[in-house]
Amino acid sequence: MYNNSQKKVNILVVDDEPLVRRSLSEFLTLEGYTVSSASNGREALNMLKDYLADIVISDMKMPELDGIHLLNEIKEKFPATSVIMITGYGSIENAVEAIKQGAFDYITKPIIDNEIRVVLERLVQQKELVDENIKLKEQLSAATRERFYNIVGKDEKMQKIYTLIEAICTTRSTVLINGESGTGKHLVAHAIHECNELEKGKPFVEVSCGALTETLLESELFGHVKGAFTGAIKDKVGRFELADGGTIFLDEIDACTPNLQVKLLRVLQEGEFERVGESNTQKVDVRVIAATNQSLQDLIARGTFRKDLFYRLNIISIELPHLRDRKVDIPLLAKEFVIKHSKRVSKKIDGVSDKALSILMSYNWPGNIRELENVIERGVILTQGPMIVPEDFPESLMAHRSRGELKEENHKLKEALKDPEKDLITRALDSVDWNRNEAAQVLGINRTTLYKKMLRYGLLKQKRGTAGIKNVR
Repeated sequence: MYNNSQKKVNILVVDDEPLVRRSLSEFLTLEGYTVSSASNGREALNMLKDYLADIVISDMKMPELDGIHLLNEIKEKFPATSVIMITGYGSIENAVEAIKQGAFDYITKPIIDNEIRVVLERLVQQKELVDENIKLKEQLSAATRERFYNIVGKDEKMQKIYTLIEAICTTRSTVLINGESGTGKHLVAHAIHECNELEKGKPFVEVSCGALTETLLESELFGHVKGAFTGAIKDKVGRFELADGGTIFLDEIDACTPNLQVKLLRVLQEGEFERVGESNTQKVDVRVIAATNQSLQDLIARGTFRKDLFYRLNIISIELPHLRDRKVDIPLLAKEFVIKHSKRVSKKIDGVSDKALSILMSYNWPGNIRELENVIERGVILTQGPMIVPEDFPESLMAHRSRGELKEENHKLKEALKDPEKDLITRALDSVDWNRNEAAQVLGINRTTLYKKMLRYGLLKQKRGTAGIKNVR
């Protein structure tokens, strides 16, 4: 008997034969499982709404709703529930098809106790491993991670993105990634694909939609036949066909023309398309990840992007932050790029000096991570020492720093001048018994200016004088 005392396993037995239901239920109860039963698929679905079954053991042939249809309903509505099929020797082919559609395993009639025992032990052990894996992922998600696949960043915004990717990676839902140029949209797309254990070994195909004309982009996406257009000297397989069973990443999706958007919408909805110059319909099963640095909703308002395509793409949305909004990650990213580019040029660089890092932290990075990498790559190439120093940075970065330093110095100067100015005004007021008109004349400024300065320094309520408190006139 399998020991499942640590966690009670709930099993629902579904069979239209009362004797099978009763005998199987009694055996499973003796094995330590919690068991309920249903006489057909329809009754089983109604019970599953309230009865949280870990496992369903179902006959293949039943009235009202057979085993295959029940399996499909369970996979859609109760994905955490595993299904074992019961079949006669003459229907093993159907049972194999059920496994292809998601059943864990099948057993044949007449049911042998040891056979069902072994299958259940194997299934329960697998479920325990899955539960442990989920808990481990939750623990990892709760901790601050500095790296997630090839994405580098410990900022809180990035932690939320890592958690979201883990939540969606096992689905086939369409994902729309929004972010300025250089924020790492292609890295996020790769992470979504690589995070899914089921996608290992399956194709990941990337297309830059903004780099091609409409005709060439349509050919790139869907393929073409020889002679379809000038330059089509032979048949070509499109990227959607190459990505069949895997993922296609459509970068700069906003660059697609309205005509091409219609064809993309059809692929998303129906999984169908035709090669350019051909009438035969192709079928594909592809997970689509799209990316844009534009506001698609603004493009919809301008009439250049289809609303129905936007809704189809925007099932899951990921918003990537600007680098200026996650400056805590700049030291990590700089270190990463130093390692990467020093290896490439065979130089031993220890890192970035404190002063150089201070300059990196003060800059706003309009080009985001890509601009930072370019600056570090330049520094690695130009530096004459073991560390990258400010002199290795481009003039534009240094000019920004110079302006920033001047502003800081100007601010410090104004702060430094506050106390002497306040003291001068106070002494002028004291000398004329706090008469504002006379004080303004002594200071060589008008009364309004004096009032504003007194307000700034909190002197309006003070009425000091050599003879004590005076009336302010």
